[in-house]
Amino acid sequence: MPTIARWRGYRFSFYSREPDEPPHVHVVKGSGQAKFWLADCSLAKSVGFSHHELTRITRKVRQDRDLLLRAWNDFFGGS
Repeated sequence: MPTIARWRGYRFSFYSREPDEPPHVHVVKGSGQAKFWLADCSLAKSVGFSHHELTRITRKVRQDRDLLLRAWNDFFGGS
């Protein structure tokens, strides 16, 4: 699971065995996990995060979308 970034205790990463899925990022902190699609920064699924945390994480995913997408494409060889 390559880590792309860390922010306020959250780890932004993706699984190396998911190249057939559209670009996305996993966010983990403690027992919380979330998955965001990078095309539109929408939440795919979440477990263990409060609504307040998801709002904050969504804002960060939107802010760093280009960086996250670039890391995905660099790793999986996309464009």
